[in-house]
Parts: sequence; structure tokens; C-alpha cells
Amino acid sequence: MSTPVNLPALGESVTEGTVTRWLKQVGDTVAVDEPLLEVSTDKVDTEIPSPVAGTVLEISAEEDDTVEVGAQLCVIGEEGEDAGSGSSDSATPEAQPKDDEQAEKKAEQEEQVAEETGDLPPGDETPESEKDDSPAEEEPAAEAASGESGGSGSAEGTSVTLPALGESVTEGTVTRWLKQVGDSVEVDEPLLEVSTDKVDTEIPSPVAGTLLEIKADEDETVEVGAELAVIGSGEAAPAAPSEPQAEPEPEPEPEPEPEPEPEPEPAADPAPAPAAEQKQPEPEREEAPAPTKEPKQDTGSSDEASPRDGAGYVTPLVRKMAAEYDVDLASVQGTGVGGRIRKQDVLAAASERGKNAAASSVPAETEQPAAASSAPAPSAPSPLRGKTEKMTRLRKTIANRMVESLQVSAQLTTVVEVDVTSIARKRDAVKADFASREGVKLSFMPFFAKAAIDALKQHPAVNSTIDLDAGEVTYFDTENLGVAVDTEKGLLVPVIKEAGDLSIAGLARKIADVAERTRTNKIGPDELSGGTFTLTNTGSRGALFDTPIINQPQVAILGTGSVVKRPVVIDDPNLGETIAVRHMVYLALTYDHRIVDGADAARFLAEVKERLEGAQFDI
Repeated sequence: MSTPVNLPALGESVTEGTVTRWLKQVGDTVAVDEPLLEVSTDKVDTEIPSPVAGTVLEISAEEDDTVEVGAQLCVIGEEGEDAGSGSSDSATPEAQPKDDEQAEKKAEQEEQVAEETGDLPPGDETPESEKDDSPAEEEPAAEAASGESGGSGSAEGTSVTLPALGESVTEGTVTRWLKQVGDSVEVDEPLLEVSTDKVDTEIPSPVAGTLLEIKADEDETVEVGAELAVIGSGEAAPAAPSEPQAEPEPEPEPEPEPEPEPEPEPAADPAPAPAAEQKQPEPEREEAPAPTKEPKQDTGSSDEASPRDGAGYVTPLVRKMAAEYDVDLASVQGTGVGGRIRKQDVLAAASERGKNAAASSVPAETEQPAAASSAPAPSAPSPLRGKTEKMTRLRKTIANRMVESLQVSAQLTTVVEVDVTSIARKRDAVKADFASREGVKLSFMPFFAKAAIDALKQHPAVNSTIDLDAGEVTYFDTENLGVAVDTEKGLLVPVIKEAGDLSIAGLARKIADVAERTRTNKIGPDELSGGTFTLTNTGSRGALFDTPIINQPQVAILGTGSVVKRPVVIDDPNLGETIAVRHMVYLALTYDHRIVDGADAARFLAEVKERLEGAQFDI
């Protein structure tokens, strides 16, 4: 029974998403919750997981397609099942007009085979190598499947739709398919990645089975509730063992073959393959099996083979970038779902290699320590130099909102200098015990957050929102603290709800938690909204202070600079005025002058300063 995979709801205001990359292709087997594709929205990029286990039978939304929430992305079903058996017949014509070569050709093959022979083409397409090597073995399976599901209609498949991903998200963009038509999937295995205007997330498979049809291609934006894919019976799982048998096909780059699951190529040499796998407890260490194949030099050109490694499927874009920057994919550790290699990994590897090359020249200059220390400074230039790239949906959203914030409010910044020496000493005295007790490091951030939250309770205008059309000001009775987090995709602001009730330890845990989940793309859409005041640590990279932009519809944001030691004049009870080395920091408050006056801002900062310098915190 085929199951459509639809674009789920990815946030409160997200209504559509764009398919940026398919992680699975027609014929691939997928497990439940295994990522099928990546989707980008105007807020975030995310992966859409497979709701069922099975085989990807059809991709309905090609890369760069924008689909609405609820639109069909693909179809998952049994290996030999017809994609049309789990969804409307119109799904195939939808996919065929797309320009992507594979999707178009496979969709045509499906229709022709289904009409002329009754055999179900998705089974043929699963591993293309099997189609050539052992057609006799597949035909009976296809015929058996056709007897069960052919012409049975869409009722046999489980539709995967775009779920609600947040209170205001109405649409999402398919950024990447982690499974392709024909792939088998398990329950809760990621099918695809979806991006909304708030967060990137994976869409899991609701059932086990085979991906029969994809209704929304990568980069398509779909509405919440729209069909993403169709998943059928999970009987296609046994197809995975048959793949290695079809692998004797002469593949020129069989070296990195540690993972036998999704791709048939790994075991080009059936005998050595198991040995290679035994040596590979971790799929990401691609170079372990290489010694079993003498020509290790070929690993540099194993872009074709590397997708079969522990990193799993590698997109053509990643292969192209790897070749362009001369990066060996076998040596790259992927940061995507399941260790998949993404373009950011290739860029990072290229940059790291440049740094290593620069560093390797230093030993030759050991006779001149000064010259050697300065040699690594000119690191390898960024691979982005001289390139033009398409803006991501998230970057567009950030750009629009930054400009909008400056246009809709009268923003002004006030700065104070704070002596945090007492906090620094207290922190140094307890940080080791704190880390062992709480499981997180004790930084200055929880102290800044606690001081600001306590001050907000005394200065409600700074913790408010203004509605000029209604002529109203709302003063919040809770402190929902937004914490700006720097990610590789852009600046995101997860929110710690009811932060006013938390202690220093509670704030430290919460800040570490939301920051980590935001950086690893695990934050939920609703956790990126609802803030009443924002804290941004501009000093994390050494900046003394800046003038942060307000996160609308809030009316203030506090920027904390870098804590530095410097000589200052202090009043000593015994010595009078004297010069001492102190830990100093600048706090910059940007506020909306429509509701917060300069005196209000100064009083707020004065109270924050007093609390920090008093250091009366229970750790």
C-alpha cells in the first residue's frame, strides 16, 4: 500500500516551503523517520522524514519547487508497487513535467511499464544496477506486487502530510528529501527536511513501509496539511539484502563501501565488503576500508563512491563542490542527519585543509619563531570568494525582518560600563563544582540574564509591546527571554519561557539547552516565538559592544560585550582612589523610543549594573 508524504506544518505562520535537496531518489529504500529531503521556508531549513518504511516510488516535488503545506512531496510504498496505488493518479503527471532528469525519466518509466506489462516500475527503479543485472529476479516480485496493489487506488497508501509545526506556521518549504521513491522506511524515520519561517525540522514517517510517491519536490513550498508523500506496505524492506547481490556490476569507485543499506554500489567486491564493514564500527570513518583496496590514491576521486559510505546519500551538488575544491568526501565527516555530508561540510573541509597547509609550512621556519607565529595568520581564502549564491529562505527572512524592525520603530542605544570582577571571582571559585553538578559550564551569560530579568520586573516599559493602530501598550506579566544564537544558517532567537522563575543554575541549563538545539537544528518552531525581551552576547567573539537591532514586536534588546581585564580607577575604603585591574564589560541596550524614554533606559541599565556589581546571586 503506497503512502504519500506531504509537506507538514512547520510553524505558526509558515504556509509553504521550497524543496532544496532530495536525500533519496526513486527506488531508494527508506526507514521510518529517515530523512527524505530538505525543505526551506522563509524562517528555517529542515529535513522531512519518512512517515513509513518502504521504497521511494515517486517524487512529486522537484528541487527548487515551492509547495504549500499539505502538498504531496513523494510516494512511499513497496518496492514493486505502483505509486498511483497509494495516491491520486494525477500525482505522476505532476512530477513528470519537472525538469530534473531522474525524476522525469523514472516517472515516465513507471507509467509505461504499468500500462504495457503490468509490472510495477518502482521495483525496477529501486537500484538501477539491479535493473540491469537481475531483471529476472525482480519481475516476479513486481508481478506479485502488482497483483496485490496494482489498480487498487489511493486507499492502499498512507498519506504523509505537512503537520502543524508551530502556532503561526502555515506553510513550509521542502529543503531535502532523505528518502526517495522506492525506499523502505520505518515508523518515525525521517522522510524529509522542511524549512519554515521559524525553524528547520525533519518530517518523520507515520508508518512503516515503502515510499511510493513524492508529492512535493525540494524547494517547493507547501501549506500545512498538504500531502508530501505516499507510503505503502513495508514489505519492501527485504529488498535491501538483494541489493548487495546486484552489486557485482563493475563500479569504478567501490572503495568507501562501509554502509550497505541505501546504495547498491558499496560491495563491488562481494568478498572484501564484509571485511571492510567489520573494520568500520563508525560509518563516518571512511578511510579504514580503503587499505583493503590497494589503490588508496583513488579515494581522492571517489566522489561517486563516497555517497555509499557511512555518510549515506550525497547530492550531486555536494559531489560537484567536492570536485571543485578537491575535497575527498571519504575523509569528510557529515553533520547532516545520519552523518550525511552537506555542502557546509565540504566548505569547512576545504577551509580546514587550507589552514593545515598553511600550518605545515611553519615547521620549516622554526628557526625564526616570530615569523613562524605570523605564518598561519594568512589562512586559506574562503571558497565563497568570487561566487554568487542564491539566498536561503532563512537568510531572506532575516534580511527582511532586520530592515522592517528599523523601519517600524524608533531605535536608540544606551551603553553602560559594568565592573564584574566580583562575579568573575565567584565564578572561578565554583565553576568546576557547578559543571559537575549541573552538567553545563558556568559562563557570564546566566548572570547577565538574571540581572536583566530582575530589572525587567521593576521596569515594565522595557518588557512591553506597543500597538499604534489600537493605541495600546501591553505590559507583560512574565519574562520570556529570547537568546540570540549564531548558527551556520543565520541568527536565530530561541525563547526561554517564564525565565523570571529560574535561578542562575536554571538559566545556565536552559541557555545551554536552547543554544545547542538551535545549532543542531533540533529546536521547535514554537520555541522561536513568544519572547518579550532579548539578550544577545555580542562579546562571544571579542566585540566590546555594538548596537543590536530590536527583535519585533519587542521594544528592547540587551547586548553584552566581551569581558576584558583593564586598569580602572576604583574607590578603596582604605586606600581611597586607586588604580586596579578589573573585569569590565559594556552593556548596550537598544530600545524603542516610542514607548521607552532615554531616562527609562538609563534607569533600567543602572539597576542591571547595580545587581551585577553587587554579585548577590545564589549559585
